[in-house]
Amino acid sequence: MANANTNTGNLDPLFHPAAHYASADDVLNDDELSVPEKRIILSSWASDMFAVESCPALREIPGMDRAIRLADILAALRRLDGDDDDPPRGGGVPMRLRRPWAAALRRSA
Repeated sequence: MANANTNTGNLDPLFHPAAHYASADDVLNDDELSVPEKRIILSSWASDMFAVESCPALREIPGMDRAIRLADILAALRRLDGDDDDPPRGGGVPMRLRRPWAAALRRSA
């Protein structure tokens, strides 16, 4: 019977990415990872599975000594897609639609 290698130090970084990366930028800057591998790691970090219960904007990744902001992970995923721009902010100038009957009401008043 063959002996199984139980030394986790020999495992591929995809199995334990937190042991190899301290931030989303570290994942992006690793030239040994392909784009799909980077996407797998970052997407898994963004998962609700790692959300901090009292603060869902943070992710606690097993093996990391600190929580990571979800916004940083999502920004890294956007950079991976070649979209360096931040998402558009909500809101803007409110628009009022003209009501054709409103002008007739103003004239008759």
